[in-house]
Amino acid sequence: MITLFAFGARFGVQDLSPFVLKVDAYMRMTGIPFQVKSGFHNLKTAPKGKLPYIQDDEQLIADSTLIIQHLKQHHNANLDADLSEAEQATANLVIRALDDSFYWCLVYARWLREDSWQIVKPAFFKKMPFPLRYIAPYVARRRIRQACHNQGISRHCDTEILAMAHQVLQDLSVLLGNKDYFFGDKPSTLDATVFGFLAQIIISGLKTAVTPIAQEFPNLVSFCQRVQEQYYSE
Repeated sequence: MITLFAFGARFGVQDLSPFVLKVDAYMRMTGIPFQVKSGFHNLKTAPKGKLPYIQDDEQLIADSTLIIQHLKQHHNANLDADLSEAEQATANLVIRALDDSFYWCLVYARWLREDSWQIVKPAFFKKMPFPLRYIAPYVARRRIRQACHNQGISRHCDTEILAMAHQVLQDLSVLLGNKDYFFGDKPSTLDATVFGFLAQIIISGLKTAVTPIAQEFPNLVSFCQRVQEQYYSE
């Protein structure tokens, strides 16, 4: 059985990482049997130092995109088999925009804004033993602040960052329209990916400045709730 190494469920979502959650959702949508091993300690054994990764027999595969490619190639689990070339190209570009751009808007909103940090800090670090619960949040936030600076997102002002998030969500809303899924009545990799991100701001009890922006788009809220009910009703 495939094992998915994850951070774990918090705030009402299966995982607080959009990358972990999109892989989890993809496997649920395909019906592949798998188990989850959760915990921040999984970072110590992650082949690339990040989560998610999976173990399939003796093989370790890291990175959400490469994991999904592996599942398609080796487990006959392809949600995109019926997509046209144009639809597949659209999906690839949107997924890349979410992974490489929108993700950093979420990181900023969750970790660098003071209102969210006051929620994140105790949620992630309160149960750590002394003195780690005082040292770890400072170290983690400093690293994330540096990563956001290196990537460039934190060089923008708050208004500009939230406007970027709004544009992505508006584009997603237009693409989805009144359909159940982005390409019709069946889920695709794009749907698993979008859910992985939207759940962080719509389903999660950890509300950030991006949450009210997402709530401006009822079709995105309905989409997220529909996937949650269908695949995570337990």
